[in-house]
Amino acid sequence: MKKTFWFLTILTGILLYSCSQSQATGSGGQLNVTDFAAKVKQLPDAPILDVRTPGEFDKGHLDQAKNVDWNGSDFDAQVASLDKSKPVLVYCLSGGRSGAAAAHMRAEGFKEVYEMEGGIMKWRAADLPLTTGSTAAKPAGMTQEQFAAMVKSDKLVLVDFYADWCAPCQKMKPYLMEIKDDMKDKVEVVRINADDNQTLCKDLKIDALPVLQLYRGGQLSWTNQGYISKEEVVKKL
Repeated sequence: MKKTFWFLTILTGILLYSCSQSQATGSGGQLNVTDFAAKVKQLPDAPILDVRTPGEFDKGHLDQAKNVDWNGSDFDAQVASLDKSKPVLVYCLSGGRSGAAAAHMRAEGFKEVYEMEGGIMKWRAADLPLTTGSTAAKPAGMTQEQFAAMVKSDKLVLVDFYADWCAPCQKMKPYLMEIKDDMKDKVEVVRINADDNQTLCKDLKIDALPVLQLYRGGQLSWTNQGYISKEEVVKKL
C-alpha cells in the first residue's frame, strides 16, 4: 500500500513538472543570440520589436524589425495592434529595456514573448547581420589603431565603454568625471560611446556594458564589466 502511495505521489509530481515546463516554454523567455536568430527564421511572420530609441535603431537593427521605443510615450499604443495570442520577438542594446518591455507585455496578456539575451551588443559580437536601411549611414567611429595610440600614454588611461541608455553607465558617469578632475595629473579618463563605435567594440570584444579598462603604457592592466563603485575603481588607480 505504501509503495503504491509513493508511486502515485512521484508520478503526480512528474506530470505537474512536465505541465509547468510546457507552459513555461509556451510563454517565450530569454534566448541567446544564436537561438534568437533561429527563432526569427522559425517564426517568419512574428513581429520583431526593437525597443531602443530611433537614433539607436538607425545605427543598425535586425532586418524587418519595427522600432517601438520602450521609453517613448506611445509604446502601449503601438503594441496594442499586435495579436497577443501570437509570438513576438523583442530586443534592445544589452537586454535591460527589452526585459522590462517583455515583462510589461506579458502582464498585458501577451502569451509568447521572446527576448534577445545581451541585445545588439551580443548580436554584433557574434557577427550576425544588421541593416541600417537605405538612408542611414553606419557610424565609422574610432579605429583600433587610433585607440592603441590613445591609450599609449605616460599617464594611466581609464577607458569607459558606455551607452546613453545604459542605467549603470549613467550611474557611474558622475564619479568618473570626478576622477578625471581630481586625478588629472595621474589619470586620463576617456569615455567611448559603444553605439557610435561598433567596429571598435567588436574588435576589442566589448559585448556588454558598462566596461572599464585601465591601460598602463599602452598595455591593458585591468578590466571590469558591469557596475562598480568609485572606491573600487580608485583602488585600481
